[in-house]
Amino acid sequence: MGTDGWSGMKRLYAIMKRLRAPGGCPWDREQTLQTLKPCLLEETYELLEAMEGDDLALHVEELGDVLLQVVFQCAIREEEGRFTLDDVATTLADKLVRRHPHVFGDTPAATSGQVLRNWEAIKQTEKGKSPDRSAIDGVPATLPALLKAQRIQAKASRVGFDWKDASGAVEKIDEELGELKQAIMSGSRQKVAEEMGDLLFSLVNTCRFLEVDAESALENTTRKFARRFREVERRVREQGRSLKACTLAELDAVWEEVKREEPAD
Repeated sequence: MGTDGWSGMKRLYAIMKRLRAPGGCPWDREQTLQTLKPCLLEETYELLEAMEGDDLALHVEELGDVLLQVVFQCAIREEEGRFTLDDVATTLADKLVRRHPHVFGDTPAATSGQVLRNWEAIKQTEKGKSPDRSAIDGVPATLPALLKAQRIQAKASRVGFDWKDASGAVEKIDEELGELKQAIMSGSRQKVAEEMGDLLFSLVNTCRFLEVDAESALENTTRKFARRFREVERRVREQGRSLKACTLAELDAVWEEVKREEPAD
């Protein structure tokens, strides 16, 4: 690290501007905000995967790849005369100070819940915000459905639209499950899809109450299923058979065997 602690950032931005300059890298010079979209998405998912492990060198590398996407976009906007990397950092710093009056001002906030409620109230009064702005505005439309549900539910909760405790959310699951069963009996595929969506939404909401990240919970369960399924496949192949040649009861027996032999968490 440099003497001022920011020499790495300065060098990174200088390198990016050199790559984009005449005589720089042909590929980097061809990139636009549109072509960088899939790159940002891919790098973000790679960072999320690195965050699951303990490989610190990999974590640093993947954070750098995401940072590159930020620097890349700032360089493009600077070329257009729109804004710079410093403008982005300054805007963020100002917002953090403005939205943390309990740290940089005299507004009390003893709990995370109070902090979030203050945050939402401040957002509603910020310059340029429409007075008709919804409390759930700001959630990107392109988010995956599971994450979008989590974000919208959290925002609604911050303005008081929520159950008093987890029991209300759990009861809602039972209610939605009953409605799903009725929809299945009706034979209406449209109604089944609607009620299934309601049930999933209620499950996500219950996860929030229980402080369980729905995305992580589903990801972990999916990984567990995949791990066990591959082991079932391996054991069946060792018997000289294929999965299609086995009955469901036979496969279920192997599955239970795999589960029993897994180490306890």
